[in-house]
Amino acid sequence: MFGADKGKTPSLDGSRLRVGIVQARFNEGVTNALHAACLAELTALGVRAENITHVTVPGALEVPSALQMLARRGDVDALVALGCIIRGETYHFELVANESGAGVTRVALDSGLPVANAILTTENMAQAIVRQIEKGKDAARVAVEMALLKEKLA
Repeated sequence: MFGADKGKTPSLDGSRLRVGIVQARFNEGVTNALHAACLAELTALGVRAENITHVTVPGALEVPSALQMLARRGDVDALVALGCIIRGETYHFELVANESGAGVTRVALDSGLPVANAILTTENMAQAIVRQIEKGKDAARVAVEMALLKEKLA
């Protein structure tokens, strides 16, 4: 069915889309950069500023709950999860990484909305900083592409 699209990057026109962004404040320097890159890319893809809802939460574990709240409102076409989890010396890293990731996926599957997951999981701050801009941009592209795919398949 989509064989003709294989290998091609689809044209991404987000001008009709409404996008919700949930940003964790923990490791705020990184998450602010993720948000700025995501917002710039959404704008470049045509998503209008008035069609972007941005909320912040304390940390990565709270991101899925806020995503779910936005999904239930019914006024977004796609969601973006932004956060940064850096490995420490305890098991807490694995818990937060696993649970936040599973929660983001659950929101996508339960709501039927595309959710771009840009919750970074890195060994150290240097790795997070290297990834923050590209992952923010990537999250915007994923959200727009998947929202357009949902429209196409509906």
